[in-house]
Amino acid sequence: MELRTAALSALCESDPRLQVQRVQSLWAMRSDCSVNPQQAFPKQEVPLPGRPAKPVLKPPHQVPSRSVHTAQGLAGLVHSICHIEFNAIHLALDAVWRFNGLPSAYYQDWLKVAYEESTHFELLSRLLQDMGYAYGDFDAHDGLWQMCEKTADDVIARMALVPRTLEARGLDATPLIQAKLLLSESLHAKALQPVLDIILRDEIGHVAIGNHWFRWLCAQHGLDPLTHYPLLVQRHAAPRLKPPFNNEARLQAGFTQEEIDWLLAQRLA
Repeated sequence: MELRTAALSALCESDPRLQVQRVQSLWAMRSDCSVNPQQAFPKQEVPLPGRPAKPVLKPPHQVPSRSVHTAQGLAGLVHSICHIEFNAIHLALDAVWRFNGLPSAYYQDWLKVAYEESTHFELLSRLLQDMGYAYGDFDAHDGLWQMCEKTADDVIARMALVPRTLEARGLDATPLIQAKLLLSESLHAKALQPVLDIILRDEIGHVAIGNHWFRWLCAQHGLDPLTHYPLLVQRHAAPRLKPPFNNEARLQAGFTQEEIDWLLAQRLA
């Protein structure tokens, strides 16, 4: 089995349960997979990524925020995080198949990310089921995949604006969500806390992978990561990140203090 071909096949799967199974099977068989970095893929005849009929996707401003103080609101919050993790599987699989000519370690790194995101999706799906809901029961938005499409022709932009921008927002947001959950007496709110601990731990590693390959690619092309990143943010209209930032997690994920200071300076710009 060729790993990049198998990643594309998994990305085309529209059933979330089957997609998770395929990703986890691919991860289990990774040592037996070949990797062809030069493999060129024809234009896809089916839309990517594979998606179920639900959730209904709406513009981000049309998706309501969720309160942790009602059963439905808490379920909606769990669903929104579940949707992020489902999309994160897609982002990682896309990073595996789309970009040619990279070291084998790059493809293995992003397969690992896809696998870990699939375990997050499973944990959240089970919690949703315990709450009487299922993935797809609430509306969601498509912001993560839209950035994936914007950066489809530039692997440096992909590394800059997906893992170390959009996914890095999770490093900042997760502690804020956990603080809100502490105000809830719901057993499901308490059950969500350790799941978020796992997600935060793994996401530090995922963002670190993005930082590593962004810097490696910049070095290969003679670019300064610190000055090239703002150019990519502007070119692709990436969202401006807002404080508070989880400095400890960001430093663990490979950001420099200079990069964090630049983010803080954008608030005043």
